[in-house]
Amino acid sequence: MSDTQFDVIAIGNAIVDVIAPVTDDFLEAEDLPKGTMRLIDAERSVDLYGKMGQTKEISGGAAANTLAGATMLGLKTAFIGQVADDQLGEIYRHDLTSVGVSFDTPARPYSDKESEPPTGRCLVLVAPDGERTMNTSLGASQFLPASAIDEDAIRASGVLFLEGYLWDPEEPRAAMRRAIQVARDAGRKVAFATCADFCVHMHGKDFRALIDDGLIDILFVNEEEAGILEGSDPDAALESLAKDVPLVVMTRGGDGAVAARGDERATVKPEPVEQVKDLTGAGDLFAAGFLSGYCRDASLEECLVRGAVAAGEVISHWGARPEADLRALVAKRLG
Repeated sequence: MSDTQFDVIAIGNAIVDVIAPVTDDFLEAEDLPKGTMRLIDAERSVDLYGKMGQTKEISGGAAANTLAGATMLGLKTAFIGQVADDQLGEIYRHDLTSVGVSFDTPARPYSDKESEPPTGRCLVLVAPDGERTMNTSLGASQFLPASAIDEDAIRASGVLFLEGYLWDPEEPRAAMRRAIQVARDAGRKVAFATCADFCVHMHGKDFRALIDDGLIDILFVNEEEAGILEGSDPDAALESLAKDVPLVVMTRGGDGAVAARGDERATVKPEPVEQVKDLTGAGDLFAAGFLSGYCRDASLEECLVRGAVAAGEVISHWGARPEADLRALVAKRLG
């Protein structure tokens, strides 16, 4: 994509992940179904944070995680997202730009805690088997206005990547719709990640409308989300989606992933991991690895391998940002 300033530009939640290990009994006592993601208000976030014990804070957000991984794999990337003008917002911007992601969205003023929301945070509770239960207070990220969309940057990017988590709040949804139109008018590709089953339950009709209107070129979905979206088993859902989306990438947990482009199909098995410590960010980094191949015109098979390698790295430690040299891991895997 030599005619672009950025390979991928993404719009997503600007969220700081606050991660801690918990027991299954803790999740049950707090009435938190294991493996779910839910939105919580500020009061509940304070209460739950106080019960989490020792924590680790890492800047996150699904689309931003994908960009961090893609940048580490050699892509030129940019992020559009809303933080507050507070300490966590400064940390978030530093964390993202320090790995090479361009992030110029102005911070939202934060001077009165009663009237202005702080930077968003996600409380990530990691069970002994690595499964994560996420409780998110969106904070400032849910107030991303359409005026914050850098249309010139979108026109100068090969792929616009959107995360389903941000589809719920009204302002960011309007911003993303505008971004899609800008990208389509400029002849750029639009990639969309459904992100979670609750997103599909809440906004499946909207997601389907985007597909039916031909506005999505690349769809990232896991098998449960695909089944909910299409009202069928995962295999049938993949075939159904492949009729309407030029490229569908479906992750299957322990069974790896499959990609469908027209009549072409490709699969990959998960990368061997000595110990799964935290599944946070697995899907985000799979998308990062896949896009690192897609933007370089790699085969579907290579794109999937890149995704599997990136996902395998991130689940081997806490947090949704890579800690190892992804380029070296991919090079070793591809031989």
